[in-house]
Amino acid sequence: MLNFEEELKKFKPSLEIEDAEDIIYNQDLDDMSDVLVRLLKDAGQGTDNQRRTK
Repeated sequence: MLNFEEELKKFKPSLEIEDAEDIIYNQDLDDMSDVLVRLLKDAGQGTDNQRRTK
C-alpha cells in the first residue's frame, strides 16, 4: 500500500511547469469582452471611412 506522507516528502515540482506558470500568468491576454470592444470599434471606424469615400 502507498504511504502518502512518504510520497509527499519525495515530491519535487517540475521546473518546467513553474516556468510555464510564470509565463502564462504574466501575459496580458485579451478576454472576450476586449475582443468584442475592439471589433465594434473597428467596425465603427470602417463605416466612417466608407461614408467619407462616397
